Amino acid sequence: MSVPPMILLLSGSLRAGSTNEAVLRTAQDVAPSARVRAVRYDGLAALPHFNPDDDTDPLPAPVAALRAAIDEAAALLVCTPEYAGTLPGSFKNLLDWTVGGTEICDKPVAWVNAAAPGRGEGAEATLRTVLGYTGAAVVEPACGRLPASRAAADTTGVFTDPAVRARLTDVLDLLAKAAAGAAEVSGQG
Repeated sequence: MSVPPMILLLSGSLRAGSTNEAVLRTAQDVAPSARVRAVRYDGLAALPHFNPDDDTDPLPAPVAALRAAIDEAAALLVCTPEYAGTLPGSFKNLLDWTVGGTEICDKPVAWVNAAAPGRGEGAEATLRTVLGYTGAAVVEPACGRLPASRAAADTTGVFTDPAVRARLTDVLDLLAKAAAGAAEVSGQG
């Protein structure tokens, strides 16, 4: 029996009870349907402010843990809010810490945007730009909008709407397939 691929879930929100966190909790909940393990990264608040002088060995412990989690993952799924027309500063800081490493290079990455209609485009554009600098392999069919309102999450912070759950299952499945393809190309599969 093979071990299912691990998909690291990255939230761009520090806010307790955010829609983005609810989306990622739901992704964890539906992961078995997509035959993957979904693991949420929870170290966003612990990351130090990015400073290129500190992007050397030994890395600050929270940065080393972030990079190790990314390296272990077969793929990444991002769900981030937009703040002031772009990514929240804390999440941009996380991404800045990944630019100097090679952990994301050629790794399948997707994002889902749970922003209200007419919002979120700035965060998507910035995310796409930064992922380009990291060399991520963006899985375009897995990226997109997810019509999810925080009010629709249950008391555990998980969406029960079948359409939301089906879309997240599809996203995870697409990421798992991309990761399997990447592993075959690199000779790891």
